[in-house]
Amino acid sequence: MAGERYDLWIRGATVYDGSGGEPFEADVALRGDRVAAVGERPVRAGAELDARGLALAPGFIDVHSHDDFAVILEPEMDFKVMQGVTTDVVGNCGFGAAPFGPGVMMAQAFHPGASFEPWEGYAGYFEALERAAPSLNVAVLVGHGSVRAGCVADQKRGPDARELARMRDAVREGLEAGAVGYSTGLIYEPGRNASSQELIELARELAAAGGLYATHMRDEGRGLVDSVLETLRIGASVEVPVQISHHKASGRDAWGLVSESIKRIDAARAGGADVTADQYPYTAGSTMLAAVLQNAFEDREGGGLGRMRGSDVVVSSAPGHPDYEGRSLSDLARRFGLDAEGAGRRVLEQAPAAIAVIHSMCEEDVQTVLAHPATMIGSDGIPSPGKPHPRLYGTFPRVLGRYARDQGVLSLADAVRRMTGLAADKFRLAGRGYIREGAFADLVLFDPGAVTDTATFDDPRRYPAGLPHVFVNGNAVVRDGAHTGARPGRPLRRS
Repeated sequence: MAGERYDLWIRGATVYDGSGGEPFEADVALRGDRVAAVGERPVRAGAELDARGLALAPGFIDVHSHDDFAVILEPEMDFKVMQGVTTDVVGNCGFGAAPFGPGVMMAQAFHPGASFEPWEGYAGYFEALERAAPSLNVAVLVGHGSVRAGCVADQKRGPDARELARMRDAVREGLEAGAVGYSTGLIYEPGRNASSQELIELARELAAAGGLYATHMRDEGRGLVDSVLETLRIGASVEVPVQISHHKASGRDAWGLVSESIKRIDAARAGGADVTADQYPYTAGSTMLAAVLQNAFEDREGGGLGRMRGSDVVVSSAPGHPDYEGRSLSDLARRFGLDAEGAGRRVLEQAPAAIAVIHSMCEEDVQTVLAHPATMIGSDGIPSPGKPHPRLYGTFPRVLGRYARDQGVLSLADAVRRMTGLAADKFRLAGRGYIREGAFADLVLFDPGAVTDTATFDDPRRYPAGLPHVFVNGNAVVRDGAHTGARPGRPLRRS
């Protein structure tokens, strides 16, 4: 509006507004933490940023992160904001921040030796986030595994009536504190011991509060389709939105099954179900080495990860034993004079918090899932020591560069939509995910011709190229390709 005073005028950008619509050239003005004008040249502005030749998008929303404790330990969150992420959704795969004891115990897998000031429930965790003041915003899922570990005496059985009531109380507390939903990790201890009925009973709290159910399903190998059907039944039983985490087919004998899982998702959506998924754009995953051994070696059918060979599993983090990092179980088996499973056991004896990268997917499946219109983007990055999976640093620019610009798996406008508007709508992040007047000024400026991931498995801690500016709540956290040190992020409560 003519005569208005603005803090910043972003001039001449090509705007991808988060809706998936055609981009348009516009000037965008910021005042405080909001977008104040789109398409008008302000008469007065405190500063100007010449964005000609750059794309302007809403800040990216990482719907599947494991940064629950990293945002407190490393509040500048450089590995996320440097790739344009302005909001993290934490609490995935059943790993939650409360109750405090089980949450911190699970956190030791990613942050061995770290300590934290205790908090009480999710209300206390939100307060800890406010004190930490990270560089990005944080939305929270209640972790089923942490809740179960804190409420059920014997993790190998189902909860009795009293324990189930405590679990429901814990989920309800988290939702009342502002969590956007609850998550499960059904290949991990203790979530793998939960029945569908247990999960449905807890999901009743979601129905009352308006939260969503996000799940790392029981089986992403040959049992993928059955796992999708179980997930759809859970959502339909209490009529809650469903988010399928890191949709993929894991293990060579499961390759191609994503076409069948997508058919089940499409049928549910056609019937009115709110079902979406997320994905990281790589053919390798990463998780705790202990879980790999339990699912892919102890379970001779391949468990929830599909069958693996020793050469498929690479140790990425082995605290105290950096000489193991970057080496496959086959390599270590030759070194130790053992088979691959035995080598994994040897690593765990010496480094119980070891993390592995698992090369378990095929490129065709990755592209099939990414092309599906209900797929969002989630890094699933593990902020561990050693050589983390490069998705921690490169997920979002990889989608924009490799898969949108270079391979045309989806359009650039649609890629931005998956990272922004679609995610904000699903996770009920009001005022986020779009560039429009009155929206929060979470913004990314990138060069469509140059944006690319540079992180590799051998050298994963590398920032991407082609993302010079990032704003969170109207504050520059990345300027000219460098972190400013600003920490304007906020905990985002369900709305």
